[in-house]
Amino acid sequence: MVDLTLVGIGTGNPDHITGEGRKALRSADLILIPRKGAAKADLADLRRHVCAQVLGQTAPRIVEFNLPVRDAGGDYRQGVEAWHDAIAHVWAETISGAGAPRKVALLIWGDPSLYDSSLRIARRLSPVPRLRVVPGITAIQALCAAHCIPLNAIGAPVVITTGRRLRDEGWPEGADTAVVMLDGDCAFRTLPPEGIKIWWGAYLGMAEEILFSGPLAQTGPRILEARAAARARHGWIMDIYLLRRQEG
Repeated sequence: MVDLTLVGIGTGNPDHITGEGRKALRSADLILIPRKGAAKADLADLRRHVCAQVLGQTAPRIVEFNLPVRDAGGDYRQGVEAWHDAIAHVWAETISGAGAPRKVALLIWGDPSLYDSSLRIARRLSPVPRLRVVPGITAIQALCAAHCIPLNAIGAPVVITTGRRLRDEGWPEGADTAVVMLDGDCAFRTLPPEGIKIWWGAYLGMAEEILFSGPLAQTGPRILEARAAARARHGWIMDIYLLRRQEG
């Protein structure tokens, strides 16, 4: 049976990896790195850079694999389920092809427990591996730290949601603060902007970091322009934002 460790690596800065995460990577027999195609080659490069910074001279074996592409057509949930099945199959083939090592590690952006499907995919393997999760810095933590803001208003709840749900359902009920992740289409554009402030960040913790904050009506268009330019320049973008309704 394989011991599979999912190591949270923050948002791309090697300094975001905890001491526990560094030990987990160094003790692995095999580290898997996904490739997401030429347009997102920098993501694999970043994982290689993290490994180079963390592992030192006694590096475990590193094997790369091509990540299956999700079919965006048809039913969303069925498409995701089929995609996860395909990824699990590739994981199993890659591990087997590497000589069936006992201790395998995967580098997970942010934290494996928050808006990441690695745990669900791992449980599709047969046999199910012995799982271990090493938490990392989440994009939410990195965003709040970059803007020097607290996550919540005093005594107020926070909703963490996706761009798709914000677009389809509007402002989350019962919360003054909403953190929006996995938003490839800037769903904040669908909200009436009056009385809302936004804190947005991309490439958090990295040299390429971009930050914008302010009233949504004035700041939203600036974010759209900066985001499009950054995506064209790098070929990919990882961003997140926090929305808060303002009193008065």
